[in-house]
Amino acid sequence: MASPDTPGPSFQADSPPRPASIRDVARAAGVSPGTVSKVLNRHPGIAAATRGRVLAVSRQLDYRPNEMARGIFARRSFTVGLITSDSFGRFSGPIMAGAEAALGAGQLSVIMCDSHGDAQRERQHLAALRGRRIDGLIVTGRCSNPRPSIGQRLPFPVVYAHTPSEAPDDCSVMVDDEHAGRLAAEHLVATGRRRIAHITGPWDFDAVQLRVRGFRGVLEGHGIAPVGEVKAGFWCESWGRESVGRLLDEVPDLDAIYCGSDLLARGALDGLREAGRTVPDDVAVMGTDNWKLIALAARPPLTTVDLDMHQVGRRAAQVILDAIGGELARGVAMVAPNLVTRASTGGEMDEAELQIAGSYHDSCIHSPMPA
Repeated sequence: MASPDTPGPSFQADSPPRPASIRDVARAAGVSPGTVSKVLNRHPGIAAATRGRVLAVSRQLDYRPNEMARGIFARRSFTVGLITSDSFGRFSGPIMAGAEAALGAGQLSVIMCDSHGDAQRERQHLAALRGRRIDGLIVTGRCSNPRPSIGQRLPFPVVYAHTPSEAPDDCSVMVDDEHAGRLAAEHLVATGRRRIAHITGPWDFDAVQLRVRGFRGVLEGHGIAPVGEVKAGFWCESWGRESVGRLLDEVPDLDAIYCGSDLLARGALDGLREAGRTVPDDVAVMGTDNWKLIALAARPPLTTVDLDMHQVGRRAAQVILDAIGGELARGVAMVAPNLVTRASTGGEMDEAELQIAGSYHDSCIHSPMPA
């Protein structure tokens, strides 16, 4: 054993390679640093051959602009903030993914802050984001009811995604929930269903009332009256299961149920199974959201209305980009939902979709598993 005075093993770390500078790119491309800057910042008036040469050298040298210096000269941070009250990420997750997809082309990054529904914490996040001199802000949450404006005199554009602002001069990007109800009714009528019930969440949600309006409007247009009372309660499986029992007592011969969420629809499937009804032969069931974790694992897989939150995020991000370019938007922009048919209403299962649902590791960063 070595004595305490024996020197331990020595390690000599290799010095990391020096990153390429704008002068390195200019020298290799045979142009001035100013020309390199103009090419990378997409200024017009640069010859195509020069632009191509600079871009090729930049890739070859793996040149990365100094973002701090870039921000100082451009008076921008090249970041967009996102404040959400959706702690579970059910809505803010796809909205953020859509926003990042749109902002990535403009080389902007997203900083997400969760207020947990606490107005004081939201104000703290807003102050922190202002300190970072963000280029824009997306505000979102779990509920589509209007919320107070986060501020009218902020030094950057603000857009509300899924959770609209009460201020008419603000810009909000929303899902067309009334159209979601229409899509559900049209699909169930098209599959031959005529005794159709509805299970949904609390009445004080704007989305609930809008979907009911669209749903009833289509049925009335076909001369069909919804059966049973609308079962408005909670956004959970247990309410879906309980509501089925109540509906079967009221309308034993119902042949379809439209649910205001996929969780409710999962509960409805359980309730029907316990009552000895088969889906879709006896009763067709469809949900809302297209939450694939829930919809694909249901027995049978759920037909549902996809609210396309990813597109809501993309549209919100485009509003920010347009505002940075000088085009300010106001009012409400609508994103259309779309129908996804699966076995719970008699549709065929998409095998590719099942494979995607099972490819959990595809969304992880990990080393390949040994064969």
